[in-house]
Amino acid sequence: TLRKREGDDRKAFPLHFLVWNNQYIELERELQQNEVDPRGRTPLELAVCLGHLESTRVLLRHCADPTHCNAQSWTILQEAVSTGDPELCQLVLQYRDFKRATERLAGIPELLNKLRQARDFYVEMKWEFTSWVPLVSKVCPSDVYRVWKSGSCLRVDTTLLGFEQMTWLKGRRSYIFKGEVYTEPLSLSPRDAPSLLAAMLPTQENTAQRLTSPIVSTHLNTRDIAFERNKSGIWGWRSEKSEAVSGYEAKVYSATNVELVTRSRTEHLSDQDKSKSKGTKTPLQSFLGIAEQHTAHNGSNVCQYASPHNPTAITAEEYFDPEFQLNERDIGRPVELTSKVQRFKAHLWLSEAHPLSLAEQVTPIIDLMAISNAHFAKLRDFITLSLPPGFPVKIEIPLFHVLNARVTFSNLCGCDEPVSSVTVHTPEEAPEAGNHARTYTHTYTYTHTHTR
Repeated sequence: TLRKREGDDRKAFPLHFLVWNNQYIELERELQQNEVDPRGRTPLELAVCLGHLESTRVLLRHCADPTHCNAQSWTILQEAVSTGDPELCQLVLQYRDFKRATERLAGIPELLNKLRQARDFYVEMKWEFTSWVPLVSKVCPSDVYRVWKSGSCLRVDTTLLGFEQMTWLKGRRSYIFKGEVYTEPLSLSPRDAPSLLAAMLPTQENTAQRLTSPIVSTHLNTRDIAFERNKSGIWGWRSEKSEAVSGYEAKVYSATNVELVTRSRTEHLSDQDKSKSKGTKTPLQSFLGIAEQHTAHNGSNVCQYASPHNPTAITAEEYFDPEFQLNERDIGRPVELTSKVQRFKAHLWLSEAHPLSLAEQVTPIIDLMAISNAHFAKLRDFITLSLPPGFPVKIEIPLFHVLNARVTFSNLCGCDEPVSSVTVHTPEEAPEAGNHARTYTHTYTYTHTHTR
């Protein structure tokens, strides 16, 4: 019976069985599909979790997806880090960065084409980072992203480059996208572009830093989100709240049931690494520790105990049998997971009179910036929800455990404060329309060094 079941499983999951036994030579010949097994793992994820370097290399060479997320929202790279194997981690990181680079290059022409079809404009996006912890608010920066859109060309200026390892990265930078040259859609495999793949090889220092730091995942859970109009006034005189934002009347909404989920895995860390990660903190990280005391009750510790090298390890027959309950037995290292869930209220100021189009003019820009900016990625995830009608002239969303981002759109077309590179014309044929009917042209002027 066991032999018959094993034969059936081999037919149903041939790649997975080859990975299980690390038969990478046969895998090279048989590699044709990328299905998931009964545990929801792709062959690549299975190879990584089992620590089979050779099978992982074969699968990646044949375009297995290194950016795949499993049912628990862990990426292939995070699973590779959890093994503690520097060579495996470096390999997956290299192919992950290669795939990201080629997808970015392939997606930019389409986004620029969307922009080309929309009206030109200039707008400023003010980002303010705030916190309910007073000491944290004092070290939070702010920045204004200045956005010029002309045809299919786009320029975005900023002085806040990102947030990594609990430290704000600052510097003057211009992101410039030129859409004059149209190319065929780019589709490169690692075998087609070995030089680009080689350029993506991470340094040993980068790999070592990942292997000695916790694996942290933060995401917004908006599955049960609900929007409700804010009220103003007292007692029986309460009315729906509206405020003026950047010269536009905006309805104020609250988004409830917004959950910020932060998960941290440490099974790959030595006791020394764990102590070091707790002992060396930036000033902001120390302030965040104050907040942890208030949110620790939301946390939960989860451990899974099994390994293919244990005497009680799960067998291939058990693993591929969908009716077999794994319970605490699974492949890979025992998972050391801490999870924290904190509920927030996001806030929206929506103006139905605002001339900008969220879908046609602003969303493609946010998509472009989200390629290399985690803050824009979180903003994109929020604005792609089914929002109430109107343009979001101001948005306040959570970014981390105690940090919020407030984004305000202002100075549209330089109407509030003059911008040297923007010229506004009011058409004579529609003088009664006022500022909202203004047409505008502008030229790009570069007055400082920029990074393309």
